[in-house]
Amino acid sequence: MGYVYYVRHGETVWNTEDKVCGMVDSPLTKRGHQQAIALGNKIAEEGLHIDEILYSPLSRAADTARHISELTGVPMRSEPRLVEQNFGYFEGTNRYTDEFTRARTQFADRNGTGESMLQICQRVFNVLDEIKEESENKVYLLVAHNGIARAVNAYFHSISNEEYGSFRMENCDILKFEFGE
Repeated sequence: MGYVYYVRHGETVWNTEDKVCGMVDSPLTKRGHQQAIALGNKIAEEGLHIDEILYSPLSRAADTARHISELTGVPMRSEPRLVEQNFGYFEGTNRYTDEFTRARTQFADRNGTGESMLQICQRVFNVLDEIKEESENKVYLLVAHNGIARAVNAYFHSISNEEYGSFRMENCDILKFEFGE
């Protein structure tokens, strides 16, 4: 059985302002860069076996991946399907509103001109299906966003809509997911 590691990017300016980032390219803060460097050092010190880093093209994930790659020597490449969800009219709003919390459990709603949970899961599940086929020979580290983390978690676990919506990773957390039978 193979596995994949998942990392949420370091802290961003909009994370500190409690705003929904989505497709807006909010940059890492100084602390976010430090978190990514610390994680890269941790991965190197623990000797985690990783063959390649795949990352979202948004700068917050790309910069996080770059720090990890530089400290571990693991090659990296952009994977456009790992870009954060387009949250439509919620982008730039407060992420702790009841309306946004409810919206994270409405799988077909595009929130105006955004992207539905079904759409995000389709593209993330496609990436994971491809990785699963290679997982006996190659271990990937995915560096992306909290919205993508929800989809990854749903791929590996049977969860309710509410559990999907409430799943959260902290900045620069790392999780290991194992492919089942």
